[in-house]
Amino acid sequence: MTGDTLGIGELARRTGVPVRTIRFYCDEGVLEPVRSAGGHRRFDGAAIDRLTLVRRLRGLGLGLRPITDVLAGRRSLDDAVAAERSALDRELATLAWRRSVLHAVSEAAPADRAARLELLSAVQDGCSAHETLVRLWRPMTTGPIPPETARMFLGISAPEPPAQPTTAQVVAYAELVLLASGLAAQVKASTLAGHERIPDLGALHAEVGSACSAAAPQVAAGEQPAPGLALDRFVAAHAAAWGAADSPAFRRALNQRTAADRHPRLRRYWHLAGKVTGEAAPMGVTHTWLLDALNTSVA
Repeated sequence: MTGDTLGIGELARRTGVPVRTIRFYCDEGVLEPVRSAGGHRRFDGAAIDRLTLVRRLRGLGLGLRPITDVLAGRRSLDDAVAAERSALDRELATLAWRRSVLHAVSEAAPADRAARLELLSAVQDGCSAHETLVRLWRPMTTGPIPPETARMFLGISAPEPPAQPTTAQVVAYAELVLLASGLAAQVKASTLAGHERIPDLGALHAEVGSACSAAAPQVAAGEQPAPGLALDRFVAAHAAAWGAADSPAFRRALNQRTAADRHPRLRRYWHLAGKVTGEAAPMGVTHTWLLDALNTSVA
C-alpha cells in the first residue's frame, strides 16, 4: 500500500476477487482507480466495500448494468433485486411452458400430431402469448374507467398462462391466442362499443360482475339461459349506465347492441379461457349466458 491507497494486488487479497476481474471492472467503469506516478492503478479504502458489494451481487446473478446502477445511486438495491427476480420468474415460466408444449406434442395421437405441432409452434411462449391477448382487450379499458377495474377486466379477458400449465392448458392457450388475432372486429363491436360515452364505466363493470356472479351457479350447473334475477340485474346495470329505464324497448335495444358478443368466435374464446383458468363458471361464459338469456326473453 502507498499512502492511503491500495495496489490492485492488495485489493484482490482483501476482497478475494482475482486481479484480472478487478481490471475488467475498472475497464467497465464499475471501479474508478487513480493512477500512481508510475501509471499503476491505486484504490482508496472505499473500493474494498464497493468491490465486496459487486462480488455479492454477481453471486446473486445480477449483471453489470444493474450493479453499476446500484453503485451510482440510479437504482436501489431492492429495485435491482426485484427486477432480477421478475426476469427469473419469466425465464422459469418460459421453461415450464416449453416443457408442457413438448409433452403436448409427444402425447398427441399420430394422426393429430402435425396439426398440434403447427398450432403450438405458432405461439412462442406463454408471456408473449399473454401480451397478444392484452393488446386485443386493452382498447376496452380506455375512457372513464378506474385503474383497478381496468386491471380486473384485463385479468378476466386476457388470463395469464398458468405457472405450471398442463398439456390441455397449453393447447387451449395456443388456440386462444390464434383466435384472438382475428377477433378485433368483434371486440370493437362488442357490448362496450362506445364505452367512452358511459359516464361511470367502473360502476357498469361492477354491476355486470355482480349479475354474472348471480348467474354463475346456474352456469356451473349447466342450466339453459333463462330470464330471472341475474338477467334483471344485468339489464339494470346497463340501463343505469346509459341513464335509461329498464323496459321492453330498452331490452330490445340492448339485445341488438350486444349481438356481437354472441358471435361464435367470441363464444369459443370464452370457452378456451375457461379451460385455461379451470373455473366452473368463467366470467366470459357467464356473461354470454346472460346475453343468451336476454335474447331468449326478447324473442
